[in-house]
Amino acid sequence: MPNNEKEYNGYLLDQLELIERLEMITEENDIEAVKKQLALEKKFVERKLYQKPPLTDSQL
Repeated sequence: MPNNEKEYNGYLLDQLELIERLEMITEENDIEAVKKQLALEKKFVERKLYQKPPLTDSQL
C-alpha cells in the first residue's frame, strides 16, 4: 500500500503505462469494445492521479 502521495502517483503512472501499451496493441486489431473499456479505465486512473486537494493536505 502506498505511503504517500508521490508513491501513490507513481503507482497510478504505472497503471497508465500499462493501459497505453494495451491501447497500442489494439491499434492492430479492430476491437472497439476493448478500446472503450481501456479508455474508461484510463479515465478512472487519471481522475485519481489529478485529484485536488493533495492527498497529504492536512488542512481541513
